[in-house]
Amino acid sequence: MGITNQEYFFLFLASFIFVSFLTPLMRKIAIARNVVDRPNSPHKSHIKSVPYLGGVAIIIGIVSITYATSLISDFTQNTFWLATSVLGPAVILGLIGLIDDIRNLSPWPRFIAQTIAAIFTAVLLITTDNFGNPTGSRIFDVAITTLWIVGICNAINFFDNLDGGAAGTVAVTSLGLALLSIHSQQYLITAMSIVTLGSMLGFLIWNKSPARIYMGDAGALFLGILVSVLTIRLKPQTESHLGSYATPVLLLAVPIMDTSVAVLSRLRRNLSPFQGGKDHLSHRLVRAGLSRRIAAVTLWVLSSIFVLLAISITFVNIPDRNILMVAGFFWLTLFVFFFSRSDK
Repeated sequence: MGITNQEYFFLFLASFIFVSFLTPLMRKIAIARNVVDRPNSPHKSHIKSVPYLGGVAIIIGIVSITYATSLISDFTQNTFWLATSVLGPAVILGLIGLIDDIRNLSPWPRFIAQTIAAIFTAVLLITTDNFGNPTGSRIFDVAITTLWIVGICNAINFFDNLDGGAAGTVAVTSLGLALLSIHSQQYLITAMSIVTLGSMLGFLIWNKSPARIYMGDAGALFLGILVSVLTIRLKPQTESHLGSYATPVLLLAVPIMDTSVAVLSRLRRNLSPFQGGKDHLSHRLVRAGLSRRIAAVTLWVLSSIFVLLAISITFVNIPDRNILMVAGFFWLTLFVFFFSRSDK
């Protein structure tokens, strides 16, 4: 049983309105409780303290709209446990991120929590046959799924370093996921992607430059596990297994590139990959002369290009390998360009 276009639009509108109204409320709470991101580190580029807890608004919005819909929709009632298998670990990781926002944890507790959540989610997806493109080996599937979830969690968290950059990029990815999943009749993934899209745009009203609130680690880690799981549960209608495996990577190509550039840059300078720095794509774009707002839009455009390439594998009558060659060349060119920029 599917969901009508009108119901999808309602999901988008409900999540957009709810999060757009909830975010300023969480901003007031953050200011009252002094839960703010202070510019007390060299790698931070904002001048004044900015409230956290935007991630709490995102979590409440996505979780409440998803479960509220399940109470009135036969489709989501039948797949209630599937939604919980995605949202449960994401909420737990979001809570770990919230503790980090308040108490500033060291990287290792976060990494351990990410790994435990990733292993649990991977085993659940594989044993219940909800992995989009299994390789035939359950041990290998669990291993690559765990690596993917942990990697994307960190990629989204690292990528959240520019006003509106991460929120807008996750919105673009969610839109691509919605289009691909509705084509393959995976209606739960479509619904959750649209709820995520609406929530991101509602949050972006307050997070665009100059940001009045940040999502913090709570939002970044929650979104990291959410989009990582949705992308690997997707079963795109491609001509080859290679195209199926490449689709999630293309949907998240820009956050992956950002993390790759930053981590390799730090290793090259004998720094810890977990150490903050002004070596992300956004910082390099700003140093190249772009304003913070234009830099964010540039990242959204780059994400849109890769999402369009992912969609092309399914919708355009061109062999997968040709599209992947174009995508690979474009990604490599951008990587070299950004990696060659000055580090700080």
